[in-house]
Amino acid sequence: MNYQLIPKELRPIAEKVEARQRISEADALTLYRANDLNALGMIANVVRQRKNGNYATYIHNRYINYSNICVLSCQFCAFAAKKRDAHAFEYAIDEIIRVVSDALRLGVTEVHMVGGLHPTLKKDWYLDLVQRLRALDPQLHIKAFTAIEVRHLAQRIFRIPIRDTLEALRAAGLGSITGGGAEIFDPVVRDKICRGKETAAEWLDVHRTWHQMGGRSTCTMLYGHIETLAQRVDHLRQLRQLQDETGGFTGFVPFAFEPQTTILAHIKRASAFEQLRNLAVSRIYLDNIDHLTAYWVSLGLPLAQVSLSYGVDDLHGTILEEKIFHMAGATTPQQQTVAALEHAIREAGREPVQRDSHYRYLNGTSRAVRPNERELVCA
Repeated sequence: MNYQLIPKELRPIAEKVEARQRISEADALTLYRANDLNALGMIANVVRQRKNGNYATYIHNRYINYSNICVLSCQFCAFAAKKRDAHAFEYAIDEIIRVVSDALRLGVTEVHMVGGLHPTLKKDWYLDLVQRLRALDPQLHIKAFTAIEVRHLAQRIFRIPIRDTLEALRAAGLGSITGGGAEIFDPVVRDKICRGKETAAEWLDVHRTWHQMGGRSTCTMLYGHIETLAQRVDHLRQLRQLQDETGGFTGFVPFAFEPQTTILAHIKRASAFEQLRNLAVSRIYLDNIDHLTAYWVSLGLPLAQVSLSYGVDDLHGTILEEKIFHMAGATTPQQQTVAALEHAIREAGREPVQRDSHYRYLNGTSRAVRPNERELVCA
């Protein structure tokens, strides 16, 4: 690292990072307040290079939002609906199976599935859905349900303890749970943007339980709304602390808040500068989580590509038909081709690698796009 390019106030932090020492919450706040974005990128890339070399990954996956009918009414959410609402939807299992079957023919390795807290779907519906997805292809990884969905299923639908609920879902074919729903852990913030949702301790406990069962999951943060920088740091602190305890998080995926169609529409969306700064600080602070994902659905692929120089080593996936961010006003595409993701990675000077749901490389360390895939919109 060229310390002449690092401002004096950041050099002690840079020295800690180079020496593989853990930075403090005070250090993280200093980084969040820094305006030298290039310096942040230099420091973050020390961590990225150490953990992942010059490789940058993506996953070939298909998103399924099985329903947006939800018992909650979170202030930040434009996705959820009541049954009577015009924008409410609920897919039948047969529809989901058909869509995933089509995606499998295009080569997806993962189905990523979340929904609202549906008040009337039964236990057998969820188990049947997972079992039928598993029956399609034993190699298909089923990544499904946020921590709040798991708690909803345990308390209202299955009516058994959380661990038993997770055991039942895993027996049906669940491969991993998703990281959504973390938002910002601070209780004051949660009371204002998602009153009635699980607490930070409850979110963490679901993931802790899953990790203790040998499962893996991602973790997230929704930022750029009413939270303070100190509250962001505290959120990261709690994730790092749980990772110290369990080692079960595979990657961190921060999301910028989409304010356009929610009741928090008066909030200005996080700038590109702020999104890159948040990624860089996250990479530096979360020293025990190996992967940092730039969620191109939120950032857009051009900014996600730039983020590869700010500590990011993963561009998420091909996705297709993402609803949660787009119903909140996101104007990014709803899918990417394998070729587009690989081109973005190569153009940024990284080596593209297709990964699985646990960020493990597929087919060795590199994968060339087959000719018939170059113009294929992947599901």
